[in-house]
Amino acid sequence: MSQLWSDAVRQKHMRAICDEIGERLRFMLDRTAQEPSARLVALIRRFEQLEHTDAPSIAPSLEELSGNKKAPSALGFANGA
Repeated sequence: MSQLWSDAVRQKHMRAICDEIGERLRFMLDRTAQEPSARLVALIRRFEQLEHTDAPSIAPSLEELSGNKKAPSALGFANGA
């Protein structure tokens, strides 16, 4: 089987699986539609707040990779202490 044909079949099957999952979720959610709990609403709002804040990068910068700048140690501990 050629790679191109194999990729086309794989993509078609993946799309069909996603469509089926979507249909089943739509059916289930329509039947059980209700207001989310206060706790869930609070968690969603907190997630939205965190999503819009700047977080430090966990990936080293180019300077750190080149050795020109010392990378910060994990969890703020200096030299593994």
